[in-house]
Amino acid sequence: MVSRPELIEFQGEWTTHYFRDNWENIQNFKARPDDVLIVTYPKSGSTWVSYMLDLLYYGQSTPQSPRTGRLHERVTVFEMCFPGPQPESGGPPPVYRGTEQLDNLVTSPRLIRTHLPVRFLPKSFWEQNCRIIYVARNAKDSVVSYFHFDRMSLVQPEPGDWNSYLHRFMEGKMVHGSWYDHVSSWWEKKTTYSNLHFMFYEDLVEDTGREIDKLCSFLGLSPSVEEMEGLKGTVEFDSMKQDMVVNQVGFPWMDTKISSFMRKGKVGDWKNHFTVAQNEEFEEDYKKKMKNPTLKFPNEPVSGCK
Repeated sequence: MVSRPELIEFQGEWTTHYFRDNWENIQNFKARPDDVLIVTYPKSGSTWVSYMLDLLYYGQSTPQSPRTGRLHERVTVFEMCFPGPQPESGGPPPVYRGTEQLDNLVTSPRLIRTHLPVRFLPKSFWEQNCRIIYVARNAKDSVVSYFHFDRMSLVQPEPGDWNSYLHRFMEGKMVHGSWYDHVSSWWEKKTTYSNLHFMFYEDLVEDTGREIDKLCSFLGLSPSVEEMEGLKGTVEFDSMKQDMVVNQVGFPWMDTKISSFMRKGKVGDWKNHFTVAQNEEFEEDYKKKMKNPTLKFPNEPVSGCK
């Protein structure tokens, strides 16, 4: 049985041992020039964009050419180091290390996911000039989605009640650190690193096809009209939610009786969770921490929150 970890501080960042047990191999990871890296703060669209890229590069499953394995096995979170299910024959459970999974991938390019802050990204990604896609989601919807994920994910610390969780988010005491620092530092990085494509979750929801076109332009891909139409239908939220390959059904470290891994995928769900007082407090805190006037979320005021 997977046990919930404690939140720990590591090199000035909050995390858990599941993301630091393999730290030396993470920092020494050897990127390849054709690697494509998807970066997000947790619960900001990494699964969605990973699935898009998986389909764009390797096509949809057909009876003649079925896709094998789950999405996380094809687009791996490379800093993960999680225990697997207990073997029926007894003995210790296997440990899944993202770095090992990527080293064993035979496909090229490798599609790689990470939630690491920009300062922790292994230097080989910069040295190899890898293409990097960053997806940002507004703070309020991010914290709501993260809360429900932490309720059902057994490799995350106990979330506690909603009000205390919201305050912990505002303090940056979350696995993978502060949302504010994460989004801001990656936004600033794009001014000095030209191979970084910055996307907004809200834009993806508003016009998925348009954002896929931008992705293809960045990646140098030219799918046919028919392929694009098929792709847009496949990556609709309701379709992905019914797809066990994408929706993480049956994972030993996720309790889907509490919540689905893919829950709503909506913009503005925070309105169903924030009280008036919580919203006012959050707004004031946001204004203090988000000082870059160039970072504005789509269809939002300057503060980034409605």
